[in-house]
Amino acid sequence: MIEIIALWEGRLTTNHLIQSFGIGRQQASKDINTYLSDIAPGNLVYDKQLKGYKPSDNYTPQLTCGHADEYLHILSRSEDMSITFKELDMGFDNTTMVRPLARNISPEVLRPLVQAIRENKRVDISYTSIKDGVEVERIISPHTLVCTPLRWHVRAYCEHATGYRDFVLSRIRGIPSIEGKKVMGKDNDDIWNTSLSIKLIPDPRLADTQAAVVAHDYGMENRILRIQTNAALIRYVLDAYNIDISVLDLDPKSQQIIVANFDELKPYLFF
Repeated sequence: MIEIIALWEGRLTTNHLIQSFGIGRQQASKDINTYLSDIAPGNLVYDKQLKGYKPSDNYTPQLTCGHADEYLHILSRSEDMSITFKELDMGFDNTTMVRPLARNISPEVLRPLVQAIRENKRVDISYTSIKDGVEVERIISPHTLVCTPLRWHVRAYCEHATGYRDFVLSRIRGIPSIEGKKVMGKDNDDIWNTSLSIKLIPDPRLADTQAAVVAHDYGMENRILRIQTNAALIRYVLDAYNIDISVLDLDPKSQQIIVANFDELKPYLFF
């Protein structure tokens, strides 16, 4: 945890360990000092302005690999912790997971974004859109990092678009530059602040016995699964359930579930 937080956030404090492991401040300080003296001398330096430890110029991971998914797994809190902390015996020896590789994200890209969100500041980024592949400069006010099954992005206000957009982290080039205070924060993101309930039901074309199996699989009540989310995340939630809203598969057994309140959600799916 010490290595991962320091590398990817650029600032480690005793509070990180206190909140993550339920230990006291004295024990947290002792753990950091043990890391610095016994495991990786010189890896971290104390920064008075940050009021915490940051990676030194010669930082080299000793207990981790330095991969983005180590940090992102901690943030998501939904992944098997034994993937990140391989030295811990958590009883998952007979368990495996199938998941896509983390996209190409560097600490130099993620650190300024985390800092900007924490300190309510704007960021100057170079961004390559999938639309035309052209690298452009954008000034954004980020407010939330979002993890989806296939990618990570940051939700931010874009001054060029004069609206809130999702910026895929792996498409940010160079090192983002932190600017002044935010001009627009989360409170002004109407789509983000619009709460909606997604209602999933078994595909009506399934036989009753098949629909009963699907309802049981998903823990539905009265054959309805309600998922509370916000309007900005609807597409990602549907992707997570492998629901393709653009086509209706000929075989109801392949998708198994559909969106019951599609008309209610539709205005937020194509903005």
